[in-house]
Order: sequence, then structure tokens, then C-alpha cells
Amino acid sequence: MDIRPIHSETDYEVALKEIEPYFDREPMPGTVEADRFDLLALVIADYEAKHWPIDPPDPVEAIKARMQQTGYGQKDLAALLGSRSRASEVLSRKRPLTMAMAWKLNREWGIPADCLIRPYQASVVN
Repeated sequence: MDIRPIHSETDYEVALKEIEPYFDREPMPGTVEADRFDLLALVIADYEAKHWPIDPPDPVEAIKARMQQTGYGQKDLAALLGSRSRASEVLSRKRPLTMAMAWKLNREWGIPADCLIRPYQASVVN
């Protein structure tokens, strides 16, 4: 099994060509081919993460994404944050998240803390 780290765009293209057949015919778990597939996927993912990193969403987008994933609505957010107006203000970026809100969102909804504490632009009206 000759799998090496990917150091160049050429290496990356070769690895993509090597892994492509596995998507049409998935190898049986526990086989040498399955191990090869897993290792190729790891080196490809590592190269992509280093060369094309994806920033996590800002806090409001993370909340909206979790709501969409789980089927939660603004009513559910209001119950978590304490009021409908507070939930509305957070979603419309009129109120920034407090640490207490971020804590609740992390604990209750499982939103990663690093997404919730990222700086973001709130359109606070004075």
C-alpha cells in the first residue's frame, strides 16, 4: 500500500484519481482496500484543510444552521434565551450574544463554543 502525504497539486490530483473508483464500488470493511480508501481519504482531507480552509460560521449563522438542522424555530430559541424579543433581536443582529446566551446554546443545542464566541458584526441600534 503506497500512500504518501500530499505535497503538491499534482500529488493531490493523483490521490483524487486513486480514490475515485471507491465511490462507485465501496470496499468491504476490514479489507486491505477499505484501509487504502480510509488512508487516501485522510491524506486528501488533510491537504484540503491546509490549502482551502473553511472558516466556521459567525454566531448568528451557526444558530440559524442549527435551527434548520434540528427543526427548531424562533419559538424554541425564545424559550432558551428567555423571550421572543431577545431571540428576534439576536437573529436580526440587533443584540449581540452574551456569554450566558452562548453557554446555553452550546450546552442545550450543541453549537460549538468556538462558533458562538467568534467576533461578528451586530447592527446594534442606540
